[in-house]
Amino acid sequence: MKVTLGLRVCDGAGQRFFGEGPYRLLAGVERLGSLRAAAAEMGMAYTKALTLVRRAESELGFPLTRRSIGGKGGGGSCLTPQAKEWMERYEACRTACDRLAQEVYQTYFAGFGQTQPANRAPRVGCVVLA
Repeated sequence: MKVTLGLRVCDGAGQRFFGEGPYRLLAGVERLGSLRAAAAEMGMAYTKALTLVRRAESELGFPLTRRSIGGKGGGGSCLTPQAKEWMERYEACRTACDRLAQEVYQTYFAGFGQTQPANRAPRVGCVVLA
């Protein structure tokens, strides 16, 4: 048995503005060169994707993407250097939280409740207030 962890970054009022969804969306922008394509790959409306990015940009205080408008080669988006650093820090924080969650789980639950199927890991939430 192992524990899985969800990391959410929240504003001062406790409202989530960044987590796995926006992280995957930005990773898609990096890979595909387009916010629209990244949203489509996730089955998300472009307007929702744009709202998520703008909300995170507002809370973080820096742009996450650079957008280029259509033209001969078509438009697209790329991540800003700050976005790339933010994503690296998010990944590092998520990895550290996962490691600590495993340690805490082992401390309190090692060997307890072994009747649960192995494919059903308990979930633990973690909220980071910014």
